[in-house]
Amino acid sequence: MFASAYGEQSPGVLATPRTLYNIASLTKPLSAEVVLRLVSQGRVGLDEPMFRYWTDPDIANDERRKLLTPRIALSHQTGFPNWRRQTNHVLTFKRNPGEAYGYSGEGFMYLARFVQNKVGREFDSLAQELVLTPTHMSDTAYTQQPWFENRIAVPTDANGRALAPELTHHWNAADLVYTTANDYARFMIAVMNGDGLAPEIAAERTRVQAREGTPKCSPARVNGCPEESGFGLGWEVIKVAGETFLTHDGSDDGVSTYAYINVTQKSGTVIFTNSANGRAIVDPILTLLGSDIRFVRCQRDGFC
Repeated sequence: MFASAYGEQSPGVLATPRTLYNIASLTKPLSAEVVLRLVSQGRVGLDEPMFRYWTDPDIANDERRKLLTPRIALSHQTGFPNWRRQTNHVLTFKRNPGEAYGYSGEGFMYLARFVQNKVGREFDSLAQELVLTPTHMSDTAYTQQPWFENRIAVPTDANGRALAPELTHHWNAADLVYTTANDYARFMIAVMNGDGLAPEIAAERTRVQAREGTPKCSPARVNGCPEESGFGLGWEVIKVAGETFLTHDGSDDGVSTYAYINVTQKSGTVIFTNSANGRAIVDPILTLLGSDIRFVRCQRDGFC
């Protein structure tokens, strides 16, 4: 494992490998891992109805709530909006559960509330027990901690203006985990090795569960098209050049993050930035690294 830091953590303060980043939606694969390890232990069922342990009051009178399962939530098929603030702060179904892909942070929050109600433990406590401690992620937390002091990468807008870091005192299963690149790399290594998962659950994670609309190209017509792509369980799954990749990214105000794993070759890359312009450096960095060329080209050309 190799890790390096460049640029500034905050105005006048250089970033280091100990710098803590808000990883935005890269929180979701981490939360998915918590659930999948519970599934592997038989404490949660991947296809069990969630309404028996959790129903959001906003949808208490909607019978479609009974269709919601962990698999549907992990593959972004709940039918919920990304966040309920987009629907006048009331959780609603935009479509029927399981009907189609639709990226949703609300779906992950719903799943986490179900899990903690069924297991009887706060979700961040389960994350600590099942993933963070066994994976030696000592610099990772779902909520603000005293040891964050003087280590946070201050977000910056597109013009380079520093913004206030967004912090939380209550866990969010979809956003706002703070960690280092080293810690997240440890997590990715655990994922590529299938640590803590039954083999059949690890296989489900790399299977496309939901396709994200119309394919962007046809492998029969364009060189570099993926053989298959869509959302698995917590990760986007892309199969290209005979290899399987898991990938995800994240963005909040002044923050951009990206990660991918080559499950076939057991390699990967994670890039954290504290800039609204951070996504622009991902492709140049991946090109310079020179690994997984077909996959990198597929992403660069917008096919993946």
